[in-house]
Amino acid sequence: MDEVIESHYETLKQRGKLATYGVFSQEWEKAGRSEPLPSYVAFSSRIKQRAGYQQTKKRLGSRAAYQQSKFYWELEFTTPRHGDRPFEICHIDHTQLDIELVCSRTGRNLGRPWATLLIDAMSRRILAVYLTFDEPSYRSCMMVLRICVQRFSRFPETIVVDGGAEFGSTYFETLLAAFGCTKKQRPAAKARFGSVIERLFGTTNTEFLYNLRGNTQITKNVRIVTKSNNPKGQAVWTLDELYDHFCAYSYEFYDSREHPTLLQSPRHTFLAGLAMSGSRPHKKIVYDENFKIFTLPSTPKGTAKVQPSRGVKINYLYYWSVDDSLLNPEVEGTNIPVRYDPFDMGTAYAYVKGQWVRCISDYYKTFHNRSEREVKLASLEMHRSRQNHAQRITISAKEKAVYLESAEAKEVLLLQRLHDLARQDIHSIIEGERIEQNYPKKLGGEEIEKELKSSIFSPQQSANLETTNSIEPYKDEELWR
Repeated sequence: MDEVIESHYETLKQRGKLATYGVFSQEWEKAGRSEPLPSYVAFSSRIKQRAGYQQTKKRLGSRAAYQQSKFYWELEFTTPRHGDRPFEICHIDHTQLDIELVCSRTGRNLGRPWATLLIDAMSRRILAVYLTFDEPSYRSCMMVLRICVQRFSRFPETIVVDGGAEFGSTYFETLLAAFGCTKKQRPAAKARFGSVIERLFGTTNTEFLYNLRGNTQITKNVRIVTKSNNPKGQAVWTLDELYDHFCAYSYEFYDSREHPTLLQSPRHTFLAGLAMSGSRPHKKIVYDENFKIFTLPSTPKGTAKVQPSRGVKINYLYYWSVDDSLLNPEVEGTNIPVRYDPFDMGTAYAYVKGQWVRCISDYYKTFHNRSEREVKLASLEMHRSRQNHAQRITISAKEKAVYLESAEAKEVLLLQRLHDLARQDIHSIIEGERIEQNYPKKLGGEEIEKELKSSIFSPQQSANLETTNSIEPYKDEELWR
């Protein structure tokens, strides 16, 4: 029985028990054995006795067998798996929320949003939350780190990520390197390495999203979905309203509720960790315009050449400085560091004579508040309409601007525009008001509470703050190669 089970049942063909038993009866007759043939019940019992990690791996593969693999609690008894102080180890991950949303302007269904979360592994505290309709990208990673610095004026020391392509982008790794942050990548298809944040996704669904109108838990059983109970028809929430309430849940309710693993709230654990390890004022980061610019992406080379009377060319668009600093003869014809705003293709920044200068693009009225994704979709649609040409055509900025305003824009552009308008509402919430929290006065002390709640520092503290004013762009060989 073991030989037949191993050679015919425990294979990737996934042969059934009854079919394998038929093979077993044939082999029994060929062998000419005088003993009576074992029954099908006995054969099935033997298969069940061999069940486990090895059998599942042979039939379904290593990913399916991962749930039955041996669990290692920790490598050493003295090694903390999640760090021993706040901001030492943090996790970033994305998930598509189980809720349908509508546009706040047209009422049209926009689908399910993506959420990006940053969580402190030691205290299980949610440090930052960001929602968007766009699929996970470096833009979501940049925004969640920007929100973290806005709320706490601190940057994580180690970030644990999965194998997503957005975590390997040049822009993301450049930002981590600039602030001395170490990136650790989780092994593929091994969710236990990210259990801290993976479990949080399930908690937010059961405690928050499944209590809202338009949640998609009924779609798990597609056969019972009808027109009357379809979540797309039940959707009433908009992206900005959901983000506002999701922040209240993450930063207030979940933050102050007792965690079953910690036996106290994440907020108390976080403040206790700061009290034990110190507030570390020298690690503070000023959230100002310079830091925002530093979180923006750049060109593949990191620089752009200043062309007389045209400015710098970024992503096939020309940008000119608002103060005409690019007219300086010392600057013309040189390569200078540049950055562009992926959420506003009408704006870019150039590093001229030791400071960042704001630049605007050609046809600024058209490209203002249009995202990089929308402009790329417009370019793709224009290329498709010209597929009869054998050679590749470089589309100028004027053609893109005319196309974005013309009636030829397809539904994909209109939908992306609605997504961008909803994203602008989110950014107005993030930048317009800073979320304040009522920290408990015990455990952390009044000094820690004052430092966490206020973004205004004393002159002595400000001298020790890590500021982006002193951060200069890296050279090409150091950063972009």
